[in-house]
Amino acid sequence: MRKRVAEAFVLLLTGAVGSIQGAAAPTPTAVVKLGSGPVQGLVDDGVASFKGIPYAAPPVGERRFLPPAAVATWTEIFDATDFGAPAIQMYDRTLTGSEISLQLATVFTTRSDMKIDNEDCLYLNVWTPAVDVGRRPVMVWFHGGGFAYGSGAWPVYDGVNLAKKGDVVVVTVNHRLNVFGYLYLADLGSEYAASGNAGMLDLVASLEWVRDNIAAFGGDPSNVTIMGESGGGSKVSTLMAMPAAKGLFHRAIIQSGPGLTATSVERARAGAKAILTELGVSASNKHRLAELHTEEIVAAVTAANAKARGAGPFGLPLSPVVDRVVLTKDPFTPAAPEESREVPILIGWNKDEWTIFSVSEPWFGTLTQEELPARAKALVGDAAEALIAIYQKMRPGDSPTYIYNAILSDSRMLIGSALLAERKAAQGGAPAYMYHLAWETPVADGVFKSPHTLDIPFMFHNVDRAVALTGESPEARRLEDQMSSSWIAFARTGNPNNKTVPQWPSYDGKTRATMVFDATPRVVNDVYPEVRKILASRR
Repeated sequence: MRKRVAEAFVLLLTGAVGSIQGAAAPTPTAVVKLGSGPVQGLVDDGVASFKGIPYAAPPVGERRFLPPAAVATWTEIFDATDFGAPAIQMYDRTLTGSEISLQLATVFTTRSDMKIDNEDCLYLNVWTPAVDVGRRPVMVWFHGGGFAYGSGAWPVYDGVNLAKKGDVVVVTVNHRLNVFGYLYLADLGSEYAASGNAGMLDLVASLEWVRDNIAAFGGDPSNVTIMGESGGGSKVSTLMAMPAAKGLFHRAIIQSGPGLTATSVERARAGAKAILTELGVSASNKHRLAELHTEEIVAAVTAANAKARGAGPFGLPLSPVVDRVVLTKDPFTPAAPEESREVPILIGWNKDEWTIFSVSEPWFGTLTQEELPARAKALVGDAAEALIAIYQKMRPGDSPTYIYNAILSDSRMLIGSALLAERKAAQGGAPAYMYHLAWETPVADGVFKSPHTLDIPFMFHNVDRAVALTGESPEARRLEDQMSSSWIAFARTGNPNNKTVPQWPSYDGKTRATMVFDATPRVVNDVYPEVRKILASRR
C-alpha cells in the first residue's frame, strides 16, 4: 500500500497538469481601453485572454499592510500577454497545517509561483469569447491554497474552455496572502485598522475593477458570480458578509470551503504580537514595517509560528479577522449575513476530501481496526464510536484508513457546507443549491477516491489539463460536461438547472435536496443524514 501511495503521489506531482497540443499560434487582441489605460492580450483557441492586468497599486513600502490604493494610470499599450507575479507564498507546514500542503499546491501550481512570488501581486486575468459590447455573465474565480498560498495563474484555472463553452467572461485574481494580507496591526495605530483583512479588501478592489471595466471585455457588470474552492470558497463566504463587497456580485459558488466563522480579534492580536516580537517592532518604531525586507518578515512568521505550535495544536491565525471595521461579524454564524440576502449560492463538497492531504501520512494504508477508535476520538470526541459504526455500515468495503479519512473529511466539509446552506435557506432570501461529488477517480489504482480539488477540472471544463487527476474515461468527460454546464447555468440565471442533469431543487432545512455527481447524476434528499445529525449536534 505504501508503495502504491508513493507512486500515486509522484503521478499527481508530475502529471496532474497536462499540456494542450496542436493549437494554432495566438494572435493579438484588439486594444481595450480601460480607465487606467489601454491593454492588449492574445487570442488563443478563439478566446481573447488578457493576463497580468494591475487592478490596484503595488502594496509595497509605505503601502504594505494598508488597504489597496488606486492603480496608477498609463498611456502606452499595456502588454497583457503574461501573468503577473503571485503573492508571497507560504508553504511551510506550520503555516498551512498539513505536511502535504506544498505537494497539494504543486499539483496545480506553476513553477513561477515559487520563483517570482512578490509583494507586488495585485493582478488579474480575463478570458472572453469576444471583445465586443456583449453582456455576458462574468465568473470571477478566487484561488485555493487557504489564505497562505496560491495564484490565479494555476493551469487548471485557465479560463479558455469555460469562456468558450458558456459564452461567459472568466476572471482569476491574485491578492495578498498570509502575513501580508491578514496581519492584525490595529494596535499600532489607526492607519492599520483594516490590516487584518487587507487580503479581503484586495478582492473587493478586484470586484470594483470588474464593475468598472468588464463591459469593455464583453462582460455584464450587473451579472457577476464569485466562486472559489477550498480557501477560495472561504473567501467567497467572507465576501458575502462584508459591507464593502455588497452589490459587487450577484451569485456565489462555494466549493469545499465553507467559511462559517473568521478569526477573533483576540486570536489575531495574540498572533500579531508574536510576530512583531520576532521583528522587534512596536508602536514606537512602527515605521520599520515599511522598511523591512520581505524575507525578514517571512522568517519572523516562521519562527513565531513554530513557537506557537509548541504551545498547542494550532499555529498563528493569518486569515480574515472579525475586526468590526471591515468584517463586522462571523460570515455565517449564527446566521446567514444580511449583506448578501439576495445572492443565491451553489455550495458543495467531495466524498473523500482528505485523501489528498492524508496520503503522505504514516498511518495512511496502515491504520488498523484496533487503532481506529482512539484516532477518531481525538478528532470527534465521544461521537467517534457512533460515526465509525455508521461509516462501516455505509461503506462496508472501506478499510480503517478510509473510514478515518471520511470522518476527517465530513467533520470539516460536509457539516460546514450543510450548516451554511441551511442558514442561507432559513434566511428566506435568494435560494441555496447543494451538490456532492461522489465519483471516484480511477487514477493511481483509485487510491484517492473523490479527493479535494477533483471538482475543479470538471467545472472549469479542463479535464485535458488534469488527466493525471481525473483520467480520460467517458465518465470523467460526462462529469466535465455536467458540472461545467451547471456552473454556467447558475452564473447566467442563479439556478443551476440545465439539460445535462436531473431536475435540481433548491436546498432547505427539511428536504435538503442535493445533486450527487457520480457516474449517473441523481438528487438525494439529505446526503448521509445520520452523519450530519451527529456532527451538527457537536456545533
